[in-house]
Amino acid sequence: MPKRGYHHGNLRQALVDASLTLIEEKGPTGFTLSEAAKQAGVTPAAVYRHFEGREDLIAEAARQGYEIFADLMEHAYESGQPSALGAFEATGRAYLAFARKFPGHYVAMFESGISIQRNAELHAVAVRGLGVLERAAADLSRHIPEDRRPPPQMFSAHIWAMSHGVVELFARGSPGTRSPFPPEDLLETGIGVYLRGLGLLERDA
Repeated sequence: MPKRGYHHGNLRQALVDASLTLIEEKGPTGFTLSEAAKQAGVTPAAVYRHFEGREDLIAEAARQGYEIFADLMEHAYESGQPSALGAFEATGRAYLAFARKFPGHYVAMFESGISIQRNAELHAVAVRGLGVLERAAADLSRHIPEDRRPPPQMFSAHIWAMSHGVVELFARGSPGTRSPFPPEDLLETGIGVYLRGLGLLERDA
């Protein structure tokens, strides 16, 4: 592909798209800015018109991922209403669906080591997306007797950890971790066990 230098149409987005492809193929630390430039069809020098370095590029990929993630989580939350349990379960499924459909964004967001505090825009959208799960947990926790009610932040953190674990081990094709059960079933049954332990679901006969 010929180098197009600074005359590339939307160079900034082309570089983000290139980084997402490379993240999926090599991981967030497995590629260079030169490789991203080559993937986008521009010279390495052109990258620095938009990004200070690789981490800055990955941070923008993460920010865009959180935008998609927040929209999906909010839609899931609303689709489960008016049931607090329905909204909570829908957000868990949306987390898994996002990881499977947008693996490059997912890795940039959660596995790159990029802090959500890196810039104000990234922080704001990350808080919006992750806040949906906390809101769903807070709604559901109101149905737990007060003396057995974990803080909503802890409640949502437990579900986030469970969702993340299912994604990492079984939903993204990690070597040697094939499960005889679909990731969706693993997550649903795991959440069910957790909610039964809190008295939010009836125990099986």
